[in-house]
Amino acid sequence: MTTIGNDRVAEKSKRKGGIWRWLKWPAAALALVLAIPLLLVPLYWVVPPVSTLMLSRYLTLQPVDRQWRGIDEISDRLKTSVILSEDGQFCRHLGIDVAALRAEIEDYFAGEPVRGASTITMQVARNLFLWNDRSLIRKALEIPLAVYIDLILPKRRIMEIYLNIAEWGPDGTFGVEAGAQRAFGTTAENFTWDRASLLAVTLPNPHLRTPANPSAGLRRVAGIVQARAQQFSGHASCVFDGAPEL
Repeated sequence: MTTIGNDRVAEKSKRKGGIWRWLKWPAAALALVLAIPLLLVPLYWVVPPVSTLMLSRYLTLQPVDRQWRGIDEISDRLKTSVILSEDGQFCRHLGIDVAALRAEIEDYFAGEPVRGASTITMQVARNLFLWNDRSLIRKALEIPLAVYIDLILPKRRIMEIYLNIAEWGPDGTFGVEAGAQRAFGTTAENFTWDRASLLAVTLPNPHLRTPANPSAGLRRVAGIVQARAQQFSGHASCVFDGAPEL
């Protein structure tokens, strides 16, 4: 009986060893993936990052048009318009908008269309480290990454990164400077309210929305954003150094 018992223990130990041999490499790969943002985000205090989409285009030898602009080199009207268009609570939340996220989860489980609850910080997390789809896995990864980014980086830097890595047009147009040059042939420093709001509402679909030649629908949405930005400019106060030039 003792011999049989010992054989069973040995067999069980062997099976566990075999399972671990199969799992250790995926576990190591997962640990490496998780370590990348932990190590890189602090570097992004000073290092201008590239998005995963930009990186994929570089690796496949596709063109990338991105000219980095510091936060103070970007129009205050544009920054305000982007915040009021994309994430009105940006200056108040800690990376995620809990109320909006809860409402999206409730809609999902109720079988209703989700409206999207991605904050600017969550979009930065996705652009820097994840992929672009509507899967629950990606959203689940996005949330802790956004909280970590908000913990490590100041709001002005998060906004600066966002404005410089967001896709702002087709054919590899990234960042607000390239987007402004493509749309209006001007730099990102000076904008009328009209152009600022048109460029801001391009962000959700830069391949189809053309701020230089807006449809009636796009101009209507831009008008709504412009009105909000002018009325609630205080919602963008965390990205200004001093009084904004509005």
